[in-house]
Amino acid sequence: MNEEILTPVLDILDVVGIAIFALSGAVIAAKERQTFVTMAFFALVTGVGGGTVRDLLIDAPVFWITDPWVAAICLATALFAWFTPTRFWEGKLFDIADGAGLAAYAVLGAAKATAYGIPPVPAALMGIITGCVGGIIRDVVAGRPSVIMRPELYVTAAALSASLTVAGMLAAPHLGLLNIAVWGIAFAAGYALRVAAVVWQISLPSYRESPTKKGAE
Repeated sequence: MNEEILTPVLDILDVVGIAIFALSGAVIAAKERQTFVTMAFFALVTGVGGGTVRDLLIDAPVFWITDPWVAAICLATALFAWFTPTRFWEGKLFDIADGAGLAAYAVLGAAKATAYGIPPVPAALMGIITGCVGGIIRDVVAGRPSVIMRPELYVTAAALSASLTVAGMLAAPHLGLLNIAVWGIAFAAGYALRVAAVVWQISLPSYRESPTKKGAE
């Protein structure tokens, strides 16, 4: 693995993303009254899904196969969820917490892709994939509407963090910035956007078919 990405800050973001997404998967299984084995499975696929797809696409070693702590974190999170009433995770509070995992994973994914020499636009997309795919897998397996179909901003928040990460890492040597500052700003921006979207129901305009197009049919 490229040594440039093995930093305490990204390690912290990695743990935050894994734990929060694993918890979201376990909680969904708990709400469906599933067994602990199913909860553990949901925690694992949600926690590592996005990072797995990213690593396969950038031709990197799949991170949780080579790191003994990742699966352990997912299983410990599932155990925590098993003993926690699901009412604790109702409402906007859980979505706000999930936003921290989304932003953390978007920064981590974009930073890792950049460190592996991936061009800027694909690197930013790797950040979005890292942040979003785990939740998509969770919802598909659970038979729920996908997280990306929510009205408030979700993918956009991941895109903001990922784009700022890539742009900042490319500009940092020329501006005398440290990557740690870039990652912090990118995380804060994406997380703030996601929290604002949850609290105030902010969304982008949806597609509307014009009367001209309808009349032409």
